[in-house]
Amino acid sequence: MSNIKVLQIIARLNIGGPAIYTILLSHELDKIGYKTILVKGTEGQTEGDMMYLAESKGVKPVIIPELGREIGFKNDLVAFYKLYKLIKSEKPDIVHTHTAKAGTLGRIAAWLADVPVILHTFHGHVLAGYFGKLKTLVFILIEKILARISTRIITLSNELKKELIEIGIAREKKIEVIPLGLELRPFMEGGFFGEFKKELELSEDTVLIGIVGRLVPIKGHKYFLEAAKIINQGSGVRGQELRFVIIGDGELRKELEDYTKKLGIANDVVFTGFRRDLPKIYSDLDIVVLSSINEGTPVSIIEAMASGKPVIATNVGGVSSLVENNINGFLINPQDVQALSDAIIKLLNDSDLRQKMGREGRSSVFPRYDISQLVKRVDLLYTQMIADVKK
Repeated sequence: MSNIKVLQIIARLNIGGPAIYTILLSHELDKIGYKTILVKGTEGQTEGDMMYLAESKGVKPVIIPELGREIGFKNDLVAFYKLYKLIKSEKPDIVHTHTAKAGTLGRIAAWLADVPVILHTFHGHVLAGYFGKLKTLVFILIEKILARISTRIITLSNELKKELIEIGIAREKKIEVIPLGLELRPFMEGGFFGEFKKELELSEDTVLIGIVGRLVPIKGHKYFLEAAKIINQGSGVRGQELRFVIIGDGELRKELEDYTKKLGIANDVVFTGFRRDLPKIYSDLDIVVLSSINEGTPVSIIEAMASGKPVIATNVGGVSSLVENNINGFLINPQDVQALSDAIIKLLNDSDLRQKMGREGRSSVFPRYDISQLVKRVDLLYTQMIADVKK
């Protein structure tokens, strides 16, 4: 539908799914006649920055420097005032917020400015595994209040919807499930085989076990490294040259590098930092791991599957919507290092199983998680919400 103005608000365009989602959605909605304005804050020094993707799509965000990750009364108050002024000036039909900070300030500002439709997407949540009990209870209370002024809450998976209902954030009828949408074709087209291994000065026969994501505690990289140590000790692995590759960067970079030395596996682990050439990297990964303690819908698993790679992932958040155990990968319990190492060893010893799971994974994510499907679903929700307002 044309002539609908949408203001999307996100705290920061750091490396990760929410930034990709908002940039691609803004770009694609503009193509079908919407007028979208993307508002962002300031990225942290170790979080990475996805402005390169926004620029490549012709998306020019409005920047509110005071809008960021950390809670600070002065900056939050300034960010709120600027958001309110922007909303009053632009008079959007829809305000659609993403991430906790932007969801709090943006929804309150939109409500005070009498915006007809207020939406918030939970890409994951910080209501488990991030903070202590008291702080978590405070955040839950805030989210319950914010849900009351939201026209709809959006989640990326049925599992996340169920969690939010159980926590008491909102009733079932108020929560819409709209799966994540990504540009998957570059991962499916391939054509990069051998390039990443050549860059690492490894032979094509070297087996790469990779993990892709920000180096932050919730991602559980230490469990990945502990599993690597077990595997390096020769627990049932047939003679193969192995390397464990960590793609990403973040606050734990040095701590994790030091941990590889403590475990005695520093020579077998490669840290690449943030990379923009992920289709090339996935092309040479033989196994992709997700060791997170908490997740929404992990982008890395979707990209890995689109690339035809078998995955091993912790059964948290919306992961089970992607990974069907023993079909397109393995699901394990979070923090279970032995289960993780056993699953890796099983795939290392069975190249046919790796290929079979890779084929199953590709067919399960495409086209379901392609950007084209996300745009169709969001367009339908937007038009329904506007039509309801006009009744």
